[in-house]
Amino acid sequence: MSFIRLIVCVIGVYSMFLIWAISQERLSVPFERLDGTGSDKFKSPLFMGTCQSALSSLSALIYILIRRKPTDTLSQAIGLEHKEVVPKPQTNGAAVQNGHASDHKEAVPKSQTNGVAAQNGHEKVEHHHHHHDKPDTRYSVKALLLRYLQCSVFITCAAPFGFAALSYISYPAMVLGKSCKLVPVMIMNVLMYRRKFAPHKYLVVFMVTTGITIFMGFGGEKKKGGGGSHSSSGNNLSQTPYANVIGITYLLINLALDGAINSTQDEIFSRHKVTGQQMMLWINLFCTGISSLLSVLPLPYIPVIHPSSDGQTELAGALAFIRSHPSIVLPLARFALTGALGQLFIFETLQHFGSLTLVTITLTRKLFTMLLSVVVYKHKLTPGQWLGAAVVFAGISVEAFVKRKDVHAKKVVQEKEKAKLKSL
Repeated sequence: MSFIRLIVCVIGVYSMFLIWAISQERLSVPFERLDGTGSDKFKSPLFMGTCQSALSSLSALIYILIRRKPTDTLSQAIGLEHKEVVPKPQTNGAAVQNGHASDHKEAVPKSQTNGVAAQNGHEKVEHHHHHHDKPDTRYSVKALLLRYLQCSVFITCAAPFGFAALSYISYPAMVLGKSCKLVPVMIMNVLMYRRKFAPHKYLVVFMVTTGITIFMGFGGEKKKGGGGSHSSSGNNLSQTPYANVIGITYLLINLALDGAINSTQDEIFSRHKVTGQQMMLWINLFCTGISSLLSVLPLPYIPVIHPSSDGQTELAGALAFIRSHPSIVLPLARFALTGALGQLFIFETLQHFGSLTLVTITLTRKLFTMLLSVVVYKHKLTPGQWLGAAVVFAGISVEAFVKRKDVHAKKVVQEKEKAKLKSL
């Protein structure tokens, strides 16, 4: 079942975000005016974010309502209230205070913090590395909503930087930079939440990042006929001095914020009892609120965040642009719709497989897309590209092999625990 879920998530992410990437690239280049007198570039990244987040929160809510159990209230379905399902097990020798079974965190010795009580006068110690040094906030709605808000602020800030980078560097260059996203995700997990990873994870990150970098780096001549892959080439900004430095700086900021987003989402799943769709709903609701507020404020010219200098609010400017450039409607709608549907698969992957697996999927999508074009359009790969592909597949194979071993080991442990509980 876990393998089937992963396959469905991979197919969903690949298909939705392939169309999403094409739409985003199209939105970064000028659109023809309705009267045919010229073309202009769309300068409302916050409006783009509002469209996508509003549609994403709506799709998450619809999904939750369709899948919710008949016994669940609305507040339980959207993750604001939790049901106490399984009572804490009591065994011979479990400590009792004031006539009540001891709390899992307070009364049971530290050696038993994984739920193993003393049996027949002896303690059974299991060494698992969890966040037991942190206070238990699994049922704290306030703490949960603050984490959602934190993610939303990061997302609202990150998206304009990624979009602005396309004005200074080519799309293939941006894809190449994004191929290193696994590195900031892992760094932010370690720096922000002191999370440790198994040694093989570092190897997988290194191999996948190196492989995709090699593949992209040796594919220079393949990018020229990409039908718009150099979408920013027609933009005068890309010809300004130090354009690459500005574009790469924006890209690095975007990558750092992406790493913070993914690590915070991992922290939410490890600290709170929520589903991927509940997280998707609340993060996108907060994103919609933040970007809508910024869109209606009369902001001055702010590089990246509010690049328009005509004195209009972003919302008014965006609506005026759509009226005078109707050709933007289709790519904008496609951008918002595929982003919303793709997020359903994104958060399903995050919940069940973690951010490193998710980033691996999103990065390898770029590689598999290129390999698919080799088969369909009979393109030829350079030896360097074949080497890069081999390194990526080797990294994925390491992850798959270790994950399979872990799944088998967990099943064995669960069966032993069930057998012990039955014998009590």
